[in-house]
Amino acid sequence: MDRHQRLTSILDLLSESGSLSVEEAVEKLGASSATIRRDLEHLAQQQLLTRTRGGAVAATVSYDLPLRYKVGRQAPEKERIAQAVATFIRPGSIVGLNGGTTTTNVARAIAMHDDFQDHRSGTGLTVVTNALNIASELAVRPHIKVVVVGGVVRTHSYEIIGPLAERLLEAISVDLVVLGVDAVSPDRGAMAFDEGEAATNALLARHAEQVMVAADSSKLNQRAFAHILPAQAIDVLVTDAAADAETVQRFQDAGIDVIRA
Repeated sequence: MDRHQRLTSILDLLSESGSLSVEEAVEKLGASSATIRRDLEHLAQQQLLTRTRGGAVAATVSYDLPLRYKVGRQAPEKERIAQAVATFIRPGSIVGLNGGTTTTNVARAIAMHDDFQDHRSGTGLTVVTNALNIASELAVRPHIKVVVVGGVVRTHSYEIIGPLAERLLEAISVDLVVLGVDAVSPDRGAMAFDEGEAATNALLARHAEQVMVAADSSKLNQRAFAHILPAQAIDVLVTDAAADAETVQRFQDAGIDVIRA
């Protein structure tokens, strides 16, 4: 297990139990106590946990982890979701993508999808995004036109938010927006941990002909701090095969088409 995987595992263990001792981490992760202590100090310096005598407890901020620590979570599921999303996208369309690990996978699937490869035929895509990492990945693809909104970059997610971002989004329209979310339920709709991201994402969705939420099953029936949009505004939910039938039915009863990848 490399350091990145170990740090992610520590944060996952903390999110499950709320506290973690050095001895527990040594036993579960197979690292030395000295290594675990260094990892805990590193995460404490980034305010992702609070150090205690002999271990650590979860900090409030740990529920909204930086993107680099979210990458390994539900990775196979997110890749399958991304491939399923790519099949919905029509050549020549305008697609909106917000930030997050799932939408980053969607961007990569778009970049590699055969239907969008021949830029000489004019059947590529236009991607509107407020995520710097997604723009960076797609900018080198000659068959994809990338439109990046302006504003303030949020370091946790690389998303651009604020009045400048909203000003551009008010002036455009997209065929399909694919939203990565922190939580989604048939009762409360789509949600995010950060209110700035939620406001920008809501505006992007408002200017879309079709709204798709891409979320792995761990985010279903969960809650987050800020509301993005109600369930009635979601056309399609793409999730993974681990979503149980009862949950899927509740989303369908709310008028949402559900795809399990």
